[in-house]
Amino acid sequence: MSGHSKWATTKHKKAVIDAKRAKSFAKLIKNIEVAARAGGADMAGNPGLELAVAKAKKTSVPIDNINRAVKRGAGLLGEAVDYQTIMYEGYGPQGTALLIECLTDNKNRAASEVRLAVTRNGGNMGDPGSVAYMFTRKGVVTLPKKDLTEDDLLMAVLDAGADEVKESGDNFEIISEAADLRAVVAALEEAGIEYESDEAEFLPSMHVELDADSARKFLKLVDAVEDLDDVQNVYSNADIPAEVFAQLEDD
Repeated sequence: MSGHSKWATTKHKKAVIDAKRAKSFAKLIKNIEVAARAGGADMAGNPGLELAVAKAKKTSVPIDNINRAVKRGAGLLGEAVDYQTIMYEGYGPQGTALLIECLTDNKNRAASEVRLAVTRNGGNMGDPGSVAYMFTRKGVVTLPKKDLTEDDLLMAVLDAGADEVKESGDNFEIISEAADLRAVVAALEEAGIEYESDEAEFLPSMHVELDADSARKFLKLVDAVEDLDDVQNVYSNADIPAEVFAQLEDD
């Protein structure tokens, strides 16, 4: 789940790690296949593939899996890989907005499975454009606080195009325009600052604060959607306050 509400870190800690890791690997492999199909298997001439491979390595995807994905995507194994990106929109508890990003080789299957997961878990599908206007695509770099300060990070990344640095639990998040993401990452690397993730994500312009009952339903809905093979990312404007999370953990 993306969207950078206060609940993201806690939810991650409570996840079933092995299952989430396998799902993450599958998403990264799919991204490699798409990049290889689009620009070929030579990373020197395919920056999109180079980036996809780098992300997979950073998440410890086995090199054999990466190499197979490159060959499969480029058509070197005799398999046709043809994925398309589709964005679905919907609503969760308390009118929270959902953007569901799919990467699929079967549009009908993806649409059917997403609709079923959303409606079975108390949500509703929306028409195209019904919630997308609430989100803006941004570059987001996440890194642990450690002994860093906001000023340290701003000094390192401001000239690279970073818009802001903000706290998110035990982490800092550096927000930039999506087009400046690579420059921000390069600035961090040049400064010797380690980061955990760098993604172009859809961030909401406003948040909806959930009560305990709605938060419980919302997390169940998002888990069901994220478990679908075709779903790459789920973005939302939901915000679960710390005191509500504490209540959920006591359940």
